[in-house]
Amino acid sequence: MTITSSGADLSTLAQQYTEDGFVLVKGLLSKEEAAYYRQRSHDLLAALNRKDDPTWKSAMGLSDGATRLQHLHDAQFYDAAFSRLLVDPRFTDVAAAVMGVEGVQLHHTKLFVKPPENGSPFPLHQDYPFFPHKYHRVGAAIFHFDDAPEEKGCVRVIPGSHKDGPREHDPEGSFHLPDVPFESATPQPAEAGDVLFFTYLTVHGSGVNVSEEARTTWLIQYRDPGDPPTVKTHDHSLGQGMMLRGVDPTGRSAS
Repeated sequence: MTITSSGADLSTLAQQYTEDGFVLVKGLLSKEEAAYYRQRSHDLLAALNRKDDPTWKSAMGLSDGATRLQHLHDAQFYDAAFSRLLVDPRFTDVAAAVMGVEGVQLHHTKLFVKPPENGSPFPLHQDYPFFPHKYHRVGAAIFHFDDAPEEKGCVRVIPGSHKDGPREHDPEGSFHLPDVPFESATPQPAEAGDVLFFTYLTVHGSGVNVSEEARTTWLIQYRDPGDPPTVKTHDHSLGQGMMLRGVDPTGRSAS
């Protein structure tokens, strides 16, 4: 479901999120803001001299040849511009509404750049097995800093797949879903400034960037502060447990 952020009713967003397991909010950032963050992203990766990371081995079947990917954990600890975006009410109000809670707590962030012509795909998967939580009130927001049409390897989702709960993943294949055809997922082309929100139980992935331009996105994984993790993971993620909206009702330290 696609909804324009201008005047969007939060209850409508929450209803669609509950039904489909995702919602694409159009124009949450302006085109100018998206362009600003795109430049900051590429400048940051260049300044840190980050090299291309290898593609997940489970994604090799989605491409005819070798692909490339750049990514960076915790961009907000390198550039304050990303810290400001983390607590922007335009984002946090939607995150709270779709989870049906008042507080929004940070789990981790990742900056992704799919290079042109051979930007790496991601196989279909749930985020659940990487950091399982007791009540499954965990979600993701993908900020698009440039346009992401199908040829750029946009995100694909299977609407309603969250309703089936946790699925069995292949641990030898980086926790992908080998029995779910990639073609069964619906493409979610986006424009610069759009933000895709989805639950960590929603089956999703993305294709190869075969275009002549990079695809730049920032992923924020967030949770209800009242939903404890069942496995301690992502210990390397700086700032995990930071409150992005509201107050932590549990009073516990970051976990």
